[in-house]
Amino acid sequence: MKVVAFAGGVGGAKLADGLARCLSPHELTMVVNSGDDFVHFGLKICPDLDTVCYTLAGLANPETGWGRAGETWNTLSALRVLGAPTWFQLGDQDLATHLERTRRLSEGETLSEVTHSFCERWGIAHRVLPMTNEAVQTIVETEIGDLSFQEYFVKYRFEPAVRGFRFEGATRATPAPGVLEAIAACDVVIFCPSNPWVSIDPILAIPAIRQAILRARVIAVSPIVGGKALKGPAAKMFAEIGIPPSAQAVALHYGSLLKGFILDRVDAEEEMEIRSLGLRTLVTDTVMKTIADRQRLAQEILTFVQAEFLS
Repeated sequence: MKVVAFAGGVGGAKLADGLARCLSPHELTMVVNSGDDFVHFGLKICPDLDTVCYTLAGLANPETGWGRAGETWNTLSALRVLGAPTWFQLGDQDLATHLERTRRLSEGETLSEVTHSFCERWGIAHRVLPMTNEAVQTIVETEIGDLSFQEYFVKYRFEPAVRGFRFEGATRATPAPGVLEAIAACDVVIFCPSNPWVSIDPILAIPAIRQAILRARVIAVSPIVGGKALKGPAAKMFAEIGIPPSAQAVALHYGSLLKGFILDRVDAEEEMEIRSLGLRTLVTDTVMKTIADRQRLAQEILTFVQAEFLS
């Protein structure tokens, strides 16, 4: 089975890792949100790409899900003494990633090329692609004004009420090499349990990707369990936009793009309403606390796809 996984954030990275444990490198391609990329201290920071790659490589901090395991903070401490803006935490090992990425980009390499090289160095055999090599920026429209995603998420700790989103540069952006080919050749596209508004929507905002998705078989895994997001502001965003957060709300958000939907047992009472949307469903344990959980969920999803769509 050939699979393309759209991912961003910790939840997306966990399922991507589970899928990588079930599928060979030629069977799985991961397309990662780059709408939250930004420049800090003159460095190109790619939070979602790094979270996915660190997770796949076994380098991620197991407590936070983001950043590096065994991280040290000497540079950040020195910057704080100097009065520098330290609201975005850059660990010493993480800083090396951003330094080398920025150097290579400045010498003419693309983000795809740099990401491929890093994956080779970190021992990641599966293909990880940024959604585009061009600049796309997620802007969160809030009660205090427009904020870049990292400002909203980290600097303001996602406290300002959300009014909407826009993805600057998306309509002009072209998919990174390999993205459209992978979608065209796959049996299923899986929207990982990432924030629909700011992890999956930026990818779909690129016109050529959205057009390719319209011709693909797509299923989504709900990041909302029991009306709450396991991590991050997804549920808060739904509520502030006027939509009660639920698994059904996620299914409705993706709408006609989907053929199937995976929801947690906690939300089993929503299954019939989701099925009424014309979707095939799988109710299972979607919370991934351990590596074994990631692999189990991934295998259950693949078995569901095989039974419901490919048999």
